[in-house]
Amino acid sequence: MRQETSCGCGVGPGGPLKGTAFDQEFVEGSVAADGIRIPAVSTRLTRRDILGGRKVRWDMGRMGYSVRPGLYAVGKPGSGSPVLVTANYKLSFDALRKELAGIDAWILVLDTKGINVWCAAGKGTFGTEELLHRIAAVGLDGVVSHGTLILPQLGASGVSAPEVKKGSGFRVVYGPVRAADVPAFLAAGMKKDDAMRKVRFDLADRMAVAPVELRHALPYLLAFLAASGLAAVPFSAGYAWRFFSVFFPLFGSLLVGTMVFPALLPYLPFQAFCLKGAVLGILWGIGSSLAMGLGALQTAAVTLAVMPVVAYIAMNFTGASTYTCQTGAELEVRRGLIPMAASLVLGIGLFVASRAMGA
Repeated sequence: MRQETSCGCGVGPGGPLKGTAFDQEFVEGSVAADGIRIPAVSTRLTRRDILGGRKVRWDMGRMGYSVRPGLYAVGKPGSGSPVLVTANYKLSFDALRKELAGIDAWILVLDTKGINVWCAAGKGTFGTEELLHRIAAVGLDGVVSHGTLILPQLGASGVSAPEVKKGSGFRVVYGPVRAADVPAFLAAGMKKDDAMRKVRFDLADRMAVAPVELRHALPYLLAFLAASGLAAVPFSAGYAWRFFSVFFPLFGSLLVGTMVFPALLPYLPFQAFCLKGAVLGILWGIGSSLAMGLGALQTAAVTLAVMPVVAYIAMNFTGASTYTCQTGAELEVRRGLIPMAASLVLGIGLFVASRAMGA
């Protein structure tokens, strides 16, 4: 998840951004303020913007999907227009600007290294130091007269409002969780209702991050193909069926972990993601084994082998969900890796034993 001068140079994960702020395709003019030209951005997403967002969802070009940090204008803002702060992940920047149609506002984009607001706040790049630096770099006190900054609520963990006030004179107000609520928030005099404060992670949100995890998991296919081919030897009658009976549950575990798990996340028991994934892995292991007509010993072997695969993939969602904090996710990984490895080894051992016994 990520968002992001005309007055300053931006460096993202892919290296320095080339050109100037005015060279970016979403800039459609300029606004004069305090004797300088400030890029004016369109609130309409083009086909290229939409396609870029979809590609990023599949982890294509994600680490370089950023815009230049600095100050941008929406509409025809003046010295009394609101200042909305965001990060330089283009997906987040686009999510904000497209909601500002018909609104005159300034967008102050921080250099979060191409990371979204929430993650950048946790990493410290959407933080007090960068905010103070960017305020000074763009000369914001010469552009606006009201001295108020509107930050996204999910960036609160990275910013100290008192330090910002002390270091710049600007007061920090935390806006709604979602960019879609910004117009209503502004219309209400920068007041939030309970719905604007609520952090949701509904089905659409969960499935939006699933394609990235699926793409990350695809390299496992080579290992699964090799393991299935080896497990099916000798190359005699029935080889294809033996190969498929192993590959089917293994490949299915990728789909279960990346697509089914996020869909069922709120309904699975336990709090830890690895345990939620383990439950789903057990169900898939038993279900796929029964579908393949495997015996009891092979069913146990398959279940023990696919359970840690689903559990491991499930843990990847800790960084994209609202269910866990960073320290909790790290603790879960440390505690879960050894049991998952043990389950995998035991599953392989049982499978070898079942083949030796002709089960």
